[in-house]
Amino acid sequence: MAKRLDFQTIRDWIDPGANVLDLGCGDGALLRYLRETRNTTGYGVEIDDARVLASIANDVDVIQIDLEAGLSGFESASFDYVLLSQTIQAVRNSELIMREMMRVARQGIVTFPNFGHWRHRFDILRGRMPVSKALPYQWFDTPNIHLCTLHDFELLCARLNLRVLNRVVLNENQQVVNSLPNLLGSLAIYRFESNLAGT
Repeated sequence: MAKRLDFQTIRDWIDPGANVLDLGCGDGALLRYLRETRNTTGYGVEIDDARVLASIANDVDVIQIDLEAGLSGFESASFDYVLLSQTIQAVRNSELIMREMMRVARQGIVTFPNFGHWRHRFDILRGRMPVSKALPYQWFDTPNIHLCTLHDFELLCARLNLRVLNRVVLNENQQVVNSLPNLLGSLAIYRFESNLAGT
């Protein structure tokens, strides 16, 4: 876990002792890492049976619900942070999920594979759908339905009146990309809050 720069980046943005909700938590590895390194509390949300069981094995409190139905089971402002790690591209209504994230938490953190990466562009120029470490599926079996670039995500944030607080972009070797991130970055990590926060 300590070698995953995306996990480290998220950890550095989260206050010690914070209450965290992780949407699409998978096996619960990120929540466990945050609990061990930041003394966080909170829950994971996952729909897949095997991943729910893996989260339980990781000693993570997990709730099995479908994100597509929204987060009506959670009260407004009940968490400090809500995470959506490499999941936004697999949900049907990304805008609804983002709005719900800001309803239930003070800040949101989203990570996603950058469809603008040069390898993806090159594959499309060759007439093929991209397959890479960040997007490992073939077009016919992919769970990804809404791929986006860094610019696309930032436009969505602006549309939803969200202020981007931090952005880190990593390449396939888990190194930070500072130059031409939309072209050279394979994974984007954003932290944001509502522009209405504190008003």
